[in-house]
Amino acid sequence: MNPKQLTKSQLKEFLNLKVSEYNNPRFIAFDPIQIPHQFTQKEDIEIIAFLTATIAWGNRKSIINNASKLTELMGNAPYDFVCNHQDNDLIPLESFVHRTFNGIDLIYFIKSLQNIYKNHQGLENLFAKNATKDSLQNSIHDFKKVFFELPHLPRTTKHVSDPLKGSAAKRINMFLRWMVRKDNAGVDFGIWQSIPTSKLSCPLDVHSGNIARKLGLLKRKQNDAKALLELDTNLRKFDALDPVKYDFALFGLGAFEKF
Repeated sequence: MNPKQLTKSQLKEFLNLKVSEYNNPRFIAFDPIQIPHQFTQKEDIEIIAFLTATIAWGNRKSIINNASKLTELMGNAPYDFVCNHQDNDLIPLESFVHRTFNGIDLIYFIKSLQNIYKNHQGLENLFAKNATKDSLQNSIHDFKKVFFELPHLPRTTKHVSDPLKGSAAKRINMFLRWMVRKDNAGVDFGIWQSIPTSKLSCPLDVHSGNIARKLGLLKRKQNDAKALLELDTNLRKFDALDPVKYDFALFGLGAFEKF
């Protein structure tokens, strides 16, 4: 099959088929989303999901193992740890390492999350209040400003991307997909009801970008904010209310079918 020879309606049908195939709980075991699925309280889910998404680059097994270590370091109670930790509780975090994200970065993230829950009404409120009509990319930009309003080392800022500086912000867009999308499939959580799924953007990385280009959904060669806008625009033509469901198709075709 040459996907570029498909009509728009045939491509939509093909992608919808792949969404139904891969938006399935049986794939949770292969995905970092399994870590927040260990929790039931909203704040626990969103905190560990945010931290897991933050380290979601590199080897998938390593991501899952290190995200599991994060939960252990927080006593398997992320929200309680973030809000009520003492300085001594942060000492064990100093040894944490995932690629270039280290203990210094993690400790700042914990302190910043505490500030967000104590002074900004939580993560959902921060992302919801600065959303534009059809996008959360401005929200991500404004979120980063609040996230780094406490004293911090410059090195830590690279772990939160900024779409307004050209980044596709793959990991935050993935986190937002987890929090906002709600369907009956049992993969995404849908616990943020103040943000509509129509505003979500596809988590764009080298793998999903390559599949999107093979399908004729993306022409731009770089995986950056401009490419994300192009991909989002094309996916919204297929489903304006839930465009990011096609992330399952792009991921599945790349990871499991070597499309």
